[in-house]
Amino acid sequence: MSHTTSRYVSAAAMALALSAALSASAISAAEPPADKEKCFGVALKGKNDCAAGPGTSCAGTAKIDYQGNAWSLVPKGSCDKTASPTSPSGFGQMQAFKERKS
Repeated sequence: MSHTTSRYVSAAAMALALSAALSASAISAAEPPADKEKCFGVALKGKNDCAAGPGTSCAGTAKIDYQGNAWSLVPKGSCDKTASPTSPSGFGQMQAFKERKS
């Protein structure tokens, strides 16, 4: 393989890797499937699906159980029935919230 061909192969491999990484991040930020909804404050530490604010960048980054700005996908219609001890209502929320002290 010539030096020029080797460069093209390396460039193509890098482009493919970058494309895959961007696709993965787009999937995590995409809207949930029709039968699921984002529910804030129900994920356990390190088990969130994604994030909503400072301290969480995406999946698996929740620092505490029931963190108010970290969400998990739950079956549609079940968020407000899912326990969240840090939530003002005691249940999951459709938007990020400031945790209350237990």
